[in-house]
Amino acid sequence: MKTFTIEKETNHITLHATVQDAEAVANAECFSSEAGLAKLAADWPGAQLIQTWNNLPGAIPIKKFKDRATAVSRIWNAVQSVGEEPKTATPETPELALVTPQTPNVAPETVLAMTKASGAAKQPKPATKRESSKTEAILILMKEPGGVTLKAIMEATNWQAHSVRGFISGTLGKKMGLTVLSTKAENGERRYSIPS
Repeated sequence: MKTFTIEKETNHITLHATVQDAEAVANAECFSSEAGLAKLAADWPGAQLIQTWNNLPGAIPIKKFKDRATAVSRIWNAVQSVGEEPKTATPETPELALVTPQTPNVAPETVLAMTKASGAAKQPKPATKRESSKTEAILILMKEPGGVTLKAIMEATNWQAHSVRGFISGTLGKKMGLTVLSTKAENGERRYSIPS
């Protein structure tokens, strides 16, 4: 059974190898179950519950809990993953995983070294250059002699007409600073081109 202490002054939680080790810690209270933690926290002000949660390394800082039972439950669940394999965490249910569990030859004052499991599990995606983008495809089409029709751009990009017009005006015209010529043929079909 895991036995924890919570320091009275700092609200730091520490895992101990044995109950005797936990009981030997001065100026700290012991608990080994959610009910035990709830009993300790029954008289705490809300600020102390918040400080206890925010002191957990890797915990997403909060400003308040919905109620005391929620606070106790979240704190208890967070410390339960100590010594277990990391699990996937979400912002709604931040689970914590132990990095280095406390052993009998580590001082009891050592605070739980925990990290958010999802942070350890996520690897940054390598930057890859796309073979070709829709912007490049549109630019190539618009640089063709005589330009390109709205319909041809729609087919090349799988976009709707309003998206193509917005892209031409916003991205090409305003963001990229390109001059886009728009002409209307005798049949009423509009053609877009970029002068070379």
